[in-house]
Amino acid sequence: MRYFLRAGLLLAIICSFNICTAQPGIDPAMPSKYDHAALFAPRFYTNNGSDTRAANGEPGPQYWQNRADYQLTAHLNDKTNEIAGTEVLTYTNNSPQKMDFIWMQLEQNLYQQGSRGAAMEPVGGSRNHSKGQVFDAGFKISAITINGIAVKYQVTDTRMQLFLPAMLPAKGGKVIVKIAYSFICPDYGSDRMGIQETKNGKIYTIGQWYPRMCVYDDILGWNTAPYNGPGEFYLDYGDYDISITAPASHLVFASGELQNPQEVYTPEQIQRWALAKTSDKTVIIRSGKEVTDASSRPAGKPELTWHYKITNSRDAAWASSASFIVDAAKANLPGGKTALAISAYPNESKGGNGWERSTEYVKKSIEFNSAKWFTYPYPLAIAVAGRVGGMEYPGIVFCGFDTKNKTLWDDNDHEFGHTWFPMIVGSNERLYAWMDEGFNTFINTLSTADFNNGEYSEKPTDWTSNLSMHLLNPNLEPIMTAPDNIPEYSIGTLAYEKPSEGLRILRTQILGPERFDLAFKTYINRWAYKHPMPDDFFRTMENVAGENLGWFWREWYLNNYQLDVAVSDVKNTGPGEGALITIQNLDKMALPVVIQIKTAGGKIDMVKLPVEIWATGSSWTFRYPSKDEVISVTYDPDHITPDYNTNNNTWHKP
Repeated sequence: MRYFLRAGLLLAIICSFNICTAQPGIDPAMPSKYDHAALFAPRFYTNNGSDTRAANGEPGPQYWQNRADYQLTAHLNDKTNEIAGTEVLTYTNNSPQKMDFIWMQLEQNLYQQGSRGAAMEPVGGSRNHSKGQVFDAGFKISAITINGIAVKYQVTDTRMQLFLPAMLPAKGGKVIVKIAYSFICPDYGSDRMGIQETKNGKIYTIGQWYPRMCVYDDILGWNTAPYNGPGEFYLDYGDYDISITAPASHLVFASGELQNPQEVYTPEQIQRWALAKTSDKTVIIRSGKEVTDASSRPAGKPELTWHYKITNSRDAAWASSASFIVDAAKANLPGGKTALAISAYPNESKGGNGWERSTEYVKKSIEFNSAKWFTYPYPLAIAVAGRVGGMEYPGIVFCGFDTKNKTLWDDNDHEFGHTWFPMIVGSNERLYAWMDEGFNTFINTLSTADFNNGEYSEKPTDWTSNLSMHLLNPNLEPIMTAPDNIPEYSIGTLAYEKPSEGLRILRTQILGPERFDLAFKTYINRWAYKHPMPDDFFRTMENVAGENLGWFWREWYLNNYQLDVAVSDVKNTGPGEGALITIQNLDKMALPVVIQIKTAGGKIDMVKLPVEIWATGSSWTFRYPSKDEVISVTYDPDHITPDYNTNNNTWHKP
């Protein structure tokens, strides 16, 4: 999901931060807050490696995870907005424990009056809910059988517990669950699904549309945290067979690959699809003029069924509308592989550097990340314009229909960046939003710098600006806070920006791009289609890069520390003997140091010091060997570190 802050709200937040106010220089009477022994303490990890999660960060020799395969049908009634469906779930228990019940998620129940999530909605509204819409919300379950036997089940808010007719064996036991259900689609569903009105018909963007298995893992057992809106999802992998029935005037796109194109497209459109598969330039499949031309749809039936399949996926979503313009182009992937980049959008989305460029954006985003990290795994990459501001699903994403220019690039790039986090690397978004949103925001900075010779590239972070300094607000929660426990106005900071900036600092200032990229890519490859936890990421980065980073994880992710380094003293020791320069760490954070030194002879020199200078205390003195007198010393002259008090960063000769 992409997170937006209204400009006025962001300004108000920034202006309220204590750390943005000017501060005086060093006061000798004020002791440093810095505690070197605590920051660099050797025992960062609270658990040793295990048979399921090794000490070096990779899955252990006994790692296991369960599997959920789905056969799904849905019928869309575009008059009532009802979706009626059936589900055949084959659940495989690969755990070492037997089971006498299973848990499922019923996310549509969030929109019921009286749900836990509804009770959490602020008076002024929230993007995490339905914007005050009152309707007949939630799943209507009409029948459930397990292995052909009707079973007892219990619904608690957004979760459902199913009691098995017989014990489900460990290490490979299977159970088949059949469910019939329906629900009314919300107009606005937590900015993850919804309905957009256009002049040529509604656009349905549909997610969380079927009862989904909760994950049972080696960390918590059943992961049954309720769906309250802010937290996203944690899902097992499996194969999906999807059939969506919609009015014949509609075009339907879903996760995976279409199995019956001859039944749902005209012969001319099928030819255009074939051309798009070989074209690096965008090919129009259905033009804006054709949207209102009945001949652009197969004739003879009031409804059509679209059949999609996707393998080894954690979820599936779909979109349906009579208003879609469609275009596509080939995306070139490593090893000679290809995928098809596709955009579906209404006439209102065209023009002014709008959705007519969407397929170009999708293509370049997945090409870059495939070459950099891990090959895009799906046959199609579909961007759909609708009411949703930005939401990701395997092979298909939803973005705002009125988005243009750089914002449209950012949306498409961000949502398809989620292919790598959490679609490939299946982290627990419900608890650790930073492991998908923050990682994705970070890789977006690299793909944006690369796109079209830097068309939308941004300047490096300037930590003297208020916009950047708000990441260090001492009133913020730590990054390692569950989304449901973070005030909504802080989600953008703690789930997206700050963890992304942490990775940028780790890459540019601590490890260097070569070591960082190898470690980060190794993490992706180790945990592709698996369920990593924070320690698995931390351990992998440390073991592959060969660096003890417990101090960095402590200050940036587990705690909300601040940085204030001062140039406290410079002593020119005599002609030709150089100078003794003393710097002090006045707050709790430590980072490598960059010092700029100017001499009376006009020389400007840069000195870099490793973070280990702070391992034994809050003050460090070093000799600068210069024949000329030192006239000024500046800590972090290019503002690459988040030092909040720049008033004490420079010493000038009196």
